[in-house]
Amino acid sequence: MRFEVLILGSSSATPIYGRHPTAQLINVNEQLYLVDCGEGTQVQLIKYGIRSNRIKHIFISHLHGDHYLGLIGLISSMHLVGRKDELHVYGPPPLKEIIDLHFLHSQTVLRYPLHIHPTQDLTMEPIFENDNLTVSSFPLDHRIACTGFRFDERKRMPTINRDKTDALGVPTEYLPLIKRGNDYTAPDGRIHRWQDLTLAPPAPRSYAYCSDTVMTERYLPFIQQVDLLYHEATFLHDMVDRAEETFHTTALQAGQIAENVQARKLLIGHYSARYKELKPLLEESKSVFFNTDLALEGNWYSV
Repeated sequence: MRFEVLILGSSSATPIYGRHPTAQLINVNEQLYLVDCGEGTQVQLIKYGIRSNRIKHIFISHLHGDHYLGLIGLISSMHLVGRKDELHVYGPPPLKEIIDLHFLHSQTVLRYPLHIHPTQDLTMEPIFENDNLTVSSFPLDHRIACTGFRFDERKRMPTINRDKTDALGVPTEYLPLIKRGNDYTAPDGRIHRWQDLTLAPPAPRSYAYCSDTVMTERYLPFIQQVDLLYHEATFLHDMVDRAEETFHTTALQAGQIAENVQARKLLIGHYSARYKELKPLLEESKSVFFNTDLALEGNWYSV
């Protein structure tokens, strides 16, 4: 099953050096989820060939402009192109007031249902679930209320071992029952355990998105052993005092966090405008956690 992350925006605060404010697209089994929606997100979606109407769920981490100022434009464009399917937006409670006020004064009545779900920044909380995925929000430590999001693939059913079932002549209509844990009784009365007729599914995968935050232990329990960890790395460590003052993280600290939580791979992003070249950020993080990569716009990263 496909589980990938497309980077749409990787800059902090302002668009610069061809980089855009934060936004990411998550593809889980061809279902698309948008995480944060900085300025220019819909232009990036067009650039990379993503139809916005395929997105049914949008997750906003906090209300600093570089993480949500593209949202009103995206919602409006969905309206203008005739969207009919409902859209769910998850974010801090004041987000509803912001959206409602905009559409009130622009006299806009959306052609489609818009559902806004408030998040909270006190503890981890499941906020969405379907057959493929569970999404949870968890508290980060930023200057204003801010959450990260964890995407956990749901455990899949085992795969039928067709060599064994074909050899036994198991009827096709019985295969779904075996996948659900039912033993098979052959015509000769012999019982074949479902475990012997199936192959174990791949282990569920996980992706954690850590938006703006200062490095603390507050959120580490919520991102333990994720397969792919995205963590902001706004500054190099020689500016750690500035990072703490602005409630941000350095590249070195992002590597330390990935090492601490035993992540399989780390993506760093949210780069300060002071860094035209990103290689020093990558090298600093890799000095602590080798399996680090830069979040580069237009790149897909497998979970």
